[in-house]
Amino acid sequence: MSTVASIIRKWKKFRTTRTLPRAGRPAKPSDRGRRTLVREVTENPMVTLKALQRFSVERGEPSRRTTISAALHQSGLYGRVTRRKPLLSKRHMTAHLEFAKRHLKNSQTMRNKIL
Repeated sequence: MSTVASIIRKWKKFRTTRTLPRAGRPAKPSDRGRRTLVREVTENPMVTLKALQRFSVERGEPSRRTTISAALHQSGLYGRVTRRKPLLSKRHMTAHLEFAKRHLKNSQTMRNKIL
C-alpha cells in the first residue's frame, strides 16, 4: 500500500490525518538512549549491565537492568559466554604432530577427504 493510499484510508476512517494517540505505555529508553547503549556495548562487549545502568544514570535517563537488557535484545545484542579452549595433554600434542608429519606430502584433494 502506498503512502497516499494509507493517508486516504486514515481520512475515511477517522476524518483526520493527524497522528492519533497509541495504545500502551511508551518505551522508557528513548531512541537516542537505545542507540547510545548499543554503541557502548559494541565498543566494549565485556561491559556489564550494572555499568550500563550507571552510564544511563549519568546520561540522565535512569533505567533498570532488565529494561536495558530488553532494549539491547530488541537491537539484536545478547549476552554470550565464550567456549573454553580445549586443554591439550602431552599425548594429544604428540599425536597432532605425528599426524601432521605423516600427511605432510598429501595432495589437496586428500586433505579435503581427511577434513
